[in-house]
Amino acid sequence: MTPSPDPVITWTPDPEHVSVAQRFIDWLAEHRGVAVHGYRELHAWSIEDLNGFWDAVREFFGVIGEGFDGPALAEAAMPGAVWYPGARLNLAENVLRWAEDRQRADQASVVHITEENEVLQISWSGLRDRTAAMAAQLRGLGVGPGDRVAAVLPNVPEAIIGLLAAASIGAVWTINSPDLAVTATLSRLQQLEPVVLIGTRGYRFSGRDLDLGAQLDEIAAGLPTVRAVLTEQDVPGPDATGTGAAPEYARVAFDHPLWVLFSSGTTGNPKGILHGHGGMLLESLKGTGLNQDMRPGDRYYVAANTSWMVWNTLVSNLASGASVVTYSGSPKAGDADRQFEILARTKATMFATGAAYLSLVEKSGLVPAERWDLSALRAILSTGSPLPDSTWQWVHSAVKPDVHLGSDSGGTDICSGFVGSNPLEPVRLGELQGPLLGVDVQAWNEDGQRVIGEVGEMVIRQPMPSMPLRLWNDPDGARYRETYFSTYPGVWVQGDWITETERGTIIVHGRSDATLNRSGVRLGSSDIYAALQLIPEVVQSMVIGVEHPGGYYMPLFVELAEGAELTDELRERINRTIRSTASARHVPDQIIAAPGIPVTHAGKRIEVPVKRMFTGRAPQDVVNTGSLANPETVPFFVDRARAFQASLSG
Repeated sequence: MTPSPDPVITWTPDPEHVSVAQRFIDWLAEHRGVAVHGYRELHAWSIEDLNGFWDAVREFFGVIGEGFDGPALAEAAMPGAVWYPGARLNLAENVLRWAEDRQRADQASVVHITEENEVLQISWSGLRDRTAAMAAQLRGLGVGPGDRVAAVLPNVPEAIIGLLAAASIGAVWTINSPDLAVTATLSRLQQLEPVVLIGTRGYRFSGRDLDLGAQLDEIAAGLPTVRAVLTEQDVPGPDATGTGAAPEYARVAFDHPLWVLFSSGTTGNPKGILHGHGGMLLESLKGTGLNQDMRPGDRYYVAANTSWMVWNTLVSNLASGASVVTYSGSPKAGDADRQFEILARTKATMFATGAAYLSLVEKSGLVPAERWDLSALRAILSTGSPLPDSTWQWVHSAVKPDVHLGSDSGGTDICSGFVGSNPLEPVRLGELQGPLLGVDVQAWNEDGQRVIGEVGEMVIRQPMPSMPLRLWNDPDGARYRETYFSTYPGVWVQGDWITETERGTIIVHGRSDATLNRSGVRLGSSDIYAALQLIPEVVQSMVIGVEHPGGYYMPLFVELAEGAELTDELRERINRTIRSTASARHVPDQIIAAPGIPVTHAGKRIEVPVKRMFTGRAPQDVVNTGSLANPETVPFFVDRARAFQASLSG
């Protein structure tokens, strides 16, 4: 995609609104003698003085702890950065401090809504008390610092309580969604050797009561280190105040393990990614507070199952004093715009969701603004994949004209973002507003040189506090270095193609190892997906590019709407639309109707594994079907890949 010379501005800051970022700028001038004006100067200072910036974040947000003397960043090596070596703190203590605020204690911290629209609210003091009672229960089971507590739970308040309880005693938390296959769940949890398993025996989804008792028993049987199996019914309820359990927070080292997140595992055993208390706390406060402008009085809803790192941002927003919404039902219960109904019923002020969901509602023809009261909604964060321009414009016409719609790009690797939104600058159609604070991000070419206005590899040149402490079962760090630092020594490579524009904004093109390359020209698959948003017959799609001895093969697979057929007329319309909205180079060699497009539980297409099958790799070596939301779609691609390889040899 070539950056537009004059992109449409889709949102501008309200001059009457004083953002958290602006208050931070004013605070810097008064307390640190740092004079910056506007977001660009603030960002430049945040990467020129990492010590000053991150310590200012700590002080501005009032982080509770001790031993913060000395530099924030004692050792700036990558990998191997050392942050606050003498500090001791606890993430749960910092989240639950809002319960000690008399103005906040009785206000809602967690709002749970069911498919039937029943609403349960947990106050800040209730969240503190239930966490304390759960922590006491875990201690009674012998759980101590460093022990692993594993959960297989949907997006319910008990999951948040379990996380905070484990964190409060210094145990290590991990969670998986119960919609993962048993084998996929065990491929994750067996690596950690947990001592306690918290699971569900069933919940309501899409109007049906799912019986998951046998699944939980099978998971427990596959975890020989587990000493106790609890269910969400064992998590202390609203009467926890009567248990007499007082809040206790083990203040641990800044880099003490907090939780383990897992990579998608589409190509093999999922990688366990370990994050620490201090790094995640600072990153949460910076990201939700300064970049997303969240504060007490705001309410955050994210459409995510618990296996996706975006679920963890519920706790990140709690750290900033915002309340959060949990929902474990179907994202399309009732109708495609169910998520907007939830926003209306819970009065959420911010909505985080995958770009694919917004596109789905766009294609449904529904107009949420005409169906639901979205007056409280002020911001939408789109993530997971690039947001097509048509969907971007649809949000402002069909959802809310003045909503701050931003697209962010980050990763499970840091449980946060690299590039995305800020409250101080306008938003331009198709472009992310820029680098997030404290993130030294650039686009580089193959020679390790920065490029502006052309596609490059996204790199991070300096440490971030939420970069992984290490990967699980990687004692010498070899796998860690190979994953992030093998391309450019000492420089983090995320694996995404981006374009930095002359305006300082960012365009994300997708995964670099899935990027198309025709005749030496890099093409973003996102440009093709954006074009297909204009074709109502196409529900989902995937394009791959395969190098072979005879040249380059670029097929486009399309999942069609019910009743639609891939006629010659539809093929021509698809090609014409791609040619006019992207370029002639983006037009595929072949359009193939598929029964479905394989995606992960986070809704991401598995372009790379499919591409590898087309290069002749054995399916079992490149695709872990247990990690997919729809594994039944894979055999079709296996057959097509074999036929393609046979055509080459023939």
